[in-house]
Amino acid sequence: MTSKVSSPTEQADEAVVGEQRKPPGAKDVRRLDRVIIRFAGDSGDGMQLAGDRFTSETASFGNDLSTLPNFPAEIRAPAGTLPGVSSFQLHFADHDILTPGDAPNVLVAMNPAALKANIADVPRGAEIIVNTDEFTKRAMQKVGYATSPLEDGSLDGYNVHPVPLTAMTVEALKDFELSRKEAERSKNMFALGLLSWMYHRPTEGTEKFLRTKFAKKPDIAAANLAAFRAGWNFGETTEDFAVSYEVAPASKAFPTGTYRNISGNLALSYGLVAASRQADLPLYLGSYPITPASDILHELSKHKNFGVRTFQAEDEIAGIGAALGAAFGGSLAVTTTSGPGVALKSETIGLAVSLELPLLVIDIQRGGPSTGLPTKTEQADLLQAMYGRNGEAPVPIVAPRTPADCFDAALEAARIALTYRTPVLLLSDGYLANGSEPWRIPETDELPDLRVQFAQGPNHTLEDGSEVFWPYKRDPGTLARPWAVPGTPGLEHRIGGIEKQDGSGNISYDPANHDFMVRTRQAKIDGIDVPDLEVDDPTAGTDTAATTLVLGWGSTYGPITAAVRRLRTAGEHIAQAHLRHLNPFPRNLGAVLRRYDKVVIPEMNLGQLATLVRARYLVDAHSYNQVNGMPFKAEQLATALKEAIDG
Repeated sequence: MTSKVSSPTEQADEAVVGEQRKPPGAKDVRRLDRVIIRFAGDSGDGMQLAGDRFTSETASFGNDLSTLPNFPAEIRAPAGTLPGVSSFQLHFADHDILTPGDAPNVLVAMNPAALKANIADVPRGAEIIVNTDEFTKRAMQKVGYATSPLEDGSLDGYNVHPVPLTAMTVEALKDFELSRKEAERSKNMFALGLLSWMYHRPTEGTEKFLRTKFAKKPDIAAANLAAFRAGWNFGETTEDFAVSYEVAPASKAFPTGTYRNISGNLALSYGLVAASRQADLPLYLGSYPITPASDILHELSKHKNFGVRTFQAEDEIAGIGAALGAAFGGSLAVTTTSGPGVALKSETIGLAVSLELPLLVIDIQRGGPSTGLPTKTEQADLLQAMYGRNGEAPVPIVAPRTPADCFDAALEAARIALTYRTPVLLLSDGYLANGSEPWRIPETDELPDLRVQFAQGPNHTLEDGSEVFWPYKRDPGTLARPWAVPGTPGLEHRIGGIEKQDGSGNISYDPANHDFMVRTRQAKIDGIDVPDLEVDDPTAGTDTAATTLVLGWGSTYGPITAAVRRLRTAGEHIAQAHLRHLNPFPRNLGAVLRRYDKVVIPEMNLGQLATLVRARYLVDAHSYNQVNGMPFKAEQLATALKEAIDG
């Protein structure tokens, strides 16, 4: 499966943990244990590409890493303005890390807007590389600089490296038959080459990537390669960069295995393909493009060789309707969307609840309400996932906690959907979808067996002795109804949204039957087998046991865990638990909550999990909330949790 799932251009991202590379440093080399770099520029400056390539080379080197892409919602925001700034932050280390970092050690600012939009996050003493060619009077006035920050002393507390990136790129490409504007587009590759020299990143993968990406435009490929090499050579020869830095591979942070860099959406895509193979069912995706979920549609469309069929529908309703039809036909059916799309899909999700068919609804959450913040992250769809349908329509909810964990979450969502014949909502978010980290590629024998047995013939005997097929006769263990593929002789049955008669599946308006069916569907979801909640509490059972529990879900795992580590290093006693299953909750959740005097729930919403926990378990859970479109910072959470411990 390894060789089949990974495409040729992605093979360079894989590395066997433990492999060592000799750094090329000709100047003084300083050893660091971790670095946080932020590339920032105009939305057309190629910062996402530069950051992605630096990340790929860092992954191939064997560092642990975490990334945070951040870009405008507009396809092309006004050039040189603050709303048009695009950035990519990468945190890499020689040890296990959990977040893309709170504050960058290095800021690459391609223009005045990039500097102004990001300088507040940069600590004193950090490195700032500025493209001096873009600091014109007009460009500075556009973002409110009355005087040049490169000359007025406002950057005196930083290690500023003024580099004429644009001019040097144009000079490096003077022998190519390119216009000045075309040559300037390669300045992101010059910057990437410079940073690759500074941090001893491998270059082979990027050079191979550029040749592949521009294979049909060899002149452009050659120009980008020349700019990349020119940036490397500039770092090697200039006196402005007297020191380069080395961050060793994180060989002790991971179990032995083959790793690759992976984003949350790519991990979800691979998880869905793996689930279909493990279930021995064709995978069908009915989807309508929406940020930040569209990458799943793009990726799955590449895997027809695995029996994957993708349908880009004309709208959200058609996308889920087609997926539900595929589920009726015997496929592992999926629909992908973000919060606004879930609202449009709600009636068909309710239909899937009534029909009791397996269907995966993947919600890559973003800032809302309505169109909201399409490229910013939030986890504010929990209550929508739990209750956002008419009538009593319970749906299981699964939430991954890291980009790599999206693979396992997809498999778990498929297990529940197929075993219990129900739609399942998987709640990822923009931070997980676009962020990336190392992922150990599993062996196929490590994957769960998801095979299902379709109904083959009659399953009920009437009073007169005749044998018939009852579509709503349930498995006594799971309460799942049989899955009958259309066209199977003798298994004809009704479908539709009107209430069904228990057992026979005929249309029923009987009050007692409706009450029974509602309670049975709820009991089926309540009875889903999910693992007990694991608690990370080193002090449990001691005289100094922690009295405060921090409970999280979804993408808050990284910042929460990083904050808890900081507090424990400082001598504090605090416990941590993280929920993957949000409906039903783990059966031991109530007992866990009652063991602690204080429960703190950080969320990127206004307290949705806290509301559910308080209502269900009558626990005075305290919310710590943020809805600014960005993930929590570890230091910020550590401060809040310390106050909770002391309060």
